[in-house]
Amino acid sequence: MTQQTVLVTGSSGFIGYHLCQLLLEAGFRVVGIDNLSDYYSVQLKKDRQAMLEQHPDFTVVNRSIEEPGIMLDLFAAHRPEYVVHLAAQAGVRYSIENPRSYLESNITGTFEILEAARAYPPRHMLLASTSSAFGANTGMPYKETQKADHQMSFYAATKKATENMAHSYAHLFDLPVTMFRFFTVYGPWGRPDMALFKFTKAILEGTPIDVYNFGDMKRDFTYVTDLVEAIRLLLDAVPVRPADGVVPEGDSLSPVAPHRVVNIGNSESVRLTTFIEAIEAATGCKAQQNLMPIQAGDVPATWADASLLQSLTGYKPQTDVHEGISRFVDWYQDYYREAVLPHAAG
Repeated sequence: MTQQTVLVTGSSGFIGYHLCQLLLEAGFRVVGIDNLSDYYSVQLKKDRQAMLEQHPDFTVVNRSIEEPGIMLDLFAAHRPEYVVHLAAQAGVRYSIENPRSYLESNITGTFEILEAARAYPPRHMLLASTSSAFGANTGMPYKETQKADHQMSFYAATKKATENMAHSYAHLFDLPVTMFRFFTVYGPWGRPDMALFKFTKAILEGTPIDVYNFGDMKRDFTYVTDLVEAIRLLLDAVPVRPADGVVPEGDSLSPVAPHRVVNIGNSESVRLTTFIEAIEAATGCKAQQNLMPIQAGDVPATWADASLLQSLTGYKPQTDVHEGISRFVDWYQDYYREAVLPHAAG
């Protein structure tokens, strides 16, 4: 059997690194692209990339996806069977401070990828969206078939826009597209701007953590290896345009395009206080909490209905948050080689 190629954008990012590792272990040839942006530690990204580069079936280009012609050249050179688009300017809060970076990376970058796919059609394109696309929706758990028209941050708005852009290309050019909406992803090699990383660092250092909405927050925390396993399985769940325009009940498949939206979440909404308690248990340290009001653009709760993912792949993410956090803390202490004496609990 001929070795298949997967093009992964954002390959040196948190999720991209884990996905590339899994795909390489599964026997794929992986072509990565990552601009090693300085939104957070470039060294962390370089360290992830260095581990991937040890594998003979991994190739990477350190350029920006929004750079005109770059994606077209990559598609032409490698003719990938599958494309997983993870590269994006991430972060809800940063999108308030620097919206232009989201416009360029998320909108223009996705446009460049869609144009390249139009010229060299892959078997299946999978593009990352976000649970933030559900916006002001209050009916939970979130189902892919719910309308999602009221995004509450510019980050979420750009991600919802990419869903619509991809749908138009799927309809016009018969490009099979799966959009996956991530729920709060965590685990080893995670991003320093995410709560788990910031909380762990502060708790180990004995400094206070900022707890928004006075702790009354709930999130569907999804462990990163569960997430990338779901993506790998979705490679083979290629959407097909329904010939009669009839979509099965519960499916988010478009009636006019080979385009589908899929939630990837743990199907459990965990209180932020429980999350913090799990970090305390894993570190052996007590958190000093600075209780604050909810931030602009944030939502008080997320919760995924992941039944569509399960029906398409037979897979259900289920890593317990205590187990996942323990693994992260082990990685964090090893990566930073911190000889930290636990602060007295109480």
